[in-house]
Amino acid sequence: MCSRYLPLLAAPLALAACQQPAYDPRGVDHDETLLSVSATGESEVRPDEAFFQVGVENFGPTGKAASDANAKDIAKVVAALKEAGVPAEDIQTRTVGIQRIQYGDRKGQYQANNIVAVTVRDIERAGDAVTAATEAGANVLSGPDLRISDSEKAANTAYGEAFKAARARAQAYADAADMKIARVLTIRDGGGAQGNRYIPGAPPPPPPVAPVVRTQAMPEEQAGGVIQPGQTTSRVSVQVDFALVPK
Repeated sequence: MCSRYLPLLAAPLALAACQQPAYDPRGVDHDETLLSVSATGESEVRPDEAFFQVGVENFGPTGKAASDANAKDIAKVVAALKEAGVPAEDIQTRTVGIQRIQYGDRKGQYQANNIVAVTVRDIERAGDAVTAATEAGANVLSGPDLRISDSEKAANTAYGEAFKAARARAQAYADAADMKIARVLTIRDGGGAQGNRYIPGAPPPPPPVAPVVRTQAMPEEQAGGVIQPGQTTSRVSVQVDFALVPK
């Protein structure tokens, strides 16, 4: 404990010795050097689910005629999907619409449409589901969007690789500076992408990462046929702050 009774000339030095070290918001001690490293990591996983939208579009002289025809046709498509092994809970209505056409060759007629979203949880059966829908009369089709059911596991693998890369880069800096890594101060999730799905990171948001999807496109002549799963890449980034000390 420092005395309150100090000689006049010695007081400034003694008081300085009694003070605590200034707080550093970066978390480093006075004998440490801060090193911030950014790195990315990837993992590749075969998608095991397929998502697509399918539906029917009908025209008629009246709204009722177009709507009735549309209802019959979409019922056939849904029945065909169920026969192909898609359960009812994986078939969801996305769009139901009817409108009067105001231009073109069909001016004055009515257009009705009904589109359903379909999730096929066994990707090997996705092609059969698309074929069944189109053969049942579907004339609107978009997709497929190939997905990973356990997307978090795939992303976490990529994050693990990102941290390993950050640690290796920090070690290279430490070796070059004749220092060593004392501890990890902070780790910030930089987010990334998994196929065409954005993975949010910690705020502030990172620069957008271009989606990387390594899949084989379905040729037009195979529409409704075999779907090639390929590999979906999860690519993420992290920023890690290390404290370095002299060896």
